[in-house]
Amino acid sequence: MCKSADGLGANRPAPELVCPELVCPELVCIAVECTTIGSVDLPVAPPVEPMLAKAQAKVPSEPGVWSYEPKWDGFRAVVFRDGDEVVMQSRNGKELGRYFPELITALRDELAPRCVLDGEVVVPREIDGRVRLDWDSLSGRIHPAESRVRMLAEQTPAHFIGFDALAVGDRSLMAEPFRVRRSALTESVGEGDWCHVTRTTEDPGLATGWFETFEGAGLDGVVAKRLAGLYLPGKREMVKVKHARDADCVVMGYRIHKSGVGLGSLLLGLYRGDGDIEMVGGAASFSTRDRIALLAELEPLRIGEGIVNDGEPSRWNAAADKRWIPVRRERVAQVAYDQMEGSRFRHTVRFLRWRPDREPRSCTFDQLDVPVDYDLYDVLETR
Repeated sequence: MCKSADGLGANRPAPELVCPELVCPELVCIAVECTTIGSVDLPVAPPVEPMLAKAQAKVPSEPGVWSYEPKWDGFRAVVFRDGDEVVMQSRNGKELGRYFPELITALRDELAPRCVLDGEVVVPREIDGRVRLDWDSLSGRIHPAESRVRMLAEQTPAHFIGFDALAVGDRSLMAEPFRVRRSALTESVGEGDWCHVTRTTEDPGLATGWFETFEGAGLDGVVAKRLAGLYLPGKREMVKVKHARDADCVVMGYRIHKSGVGLGSLLLGLYRGDGDIEMVGGAASFSTRDRIALLAELEPLRIGEGIVNDGEPSRWNAAADKRWIPVRRERVAQVAYDQMEGSRFRHTVRFLRWRPDREPRSCTFDQLDVPVDYDLYDVLETR
């Protein structure tokens, strides 16, 4: 079987829901906290630790050694199909399918009758006339209420991008080289609208080109796998190359660390063209020593005594304290980031150093790299 890349349609209606009873209705956090996962009779059974990737600065280039593919920016998922039974497992081995009932239906319709595939759950969306991955729409799919889960399944339907095969029929492929697993993957994904096979190349030059161009479609970099490599659960056997950039941001405030000792995170902003400042994200993961030093440095800049601003509730952890303490906008921090999602940093950024030479008002959005627009349709080739 083969799969047409043209099936990645942002505006197609979602597949008709054949939704199993949703479990854990009290959940207020992402599926990795849900402890229930289905059972199947396959040579590879859940839960399975996905094979991982280690970061590298450049695309590896040894000829004849590597297979390269785009790095999809979604939710990692291992999919098990055993006839009518479909299980979708998160990276942490928990049930993910309850949040994507329309995708469970699609997996049942479009995959081989008995298979175990590794891949990514993504949500495409048309933005400024081009289709790209939309992280906000994807993360918004994680919701405890069954009624909202079903509504979001209709409004922002998800797709599955397959990039490895662990088993087909009664045969485990985990001890087979990637060349064999790749062939099994393409045979396991049928002609449909919602399940896809990622494109690959053995040309490092082309992979480097993908690294530069595919970011405009919302992708996250490039992954390299050894053509002769086995599937090793939980091991960092793949290589990932992600974008690395820096920006100078205004410190708008801070949060106290959850331990109560020192600063937990910096709240960062950039000035817009109209002169207003917009919060763009935060920097965290400081050592205890740095947390204490940063708090001592910023406390004198607090605006008023006892003023604490409320933050947006966390989708991932309802118990997290999102309140923050505003400070005078006098300090500029240089931070490392990988990519933007709209006007915000896609991930938590890393503090590099203070920039006493920068005027806060000079920290604007104009300094940020803008990826070349690229349509998601063009990332998945027709097979």
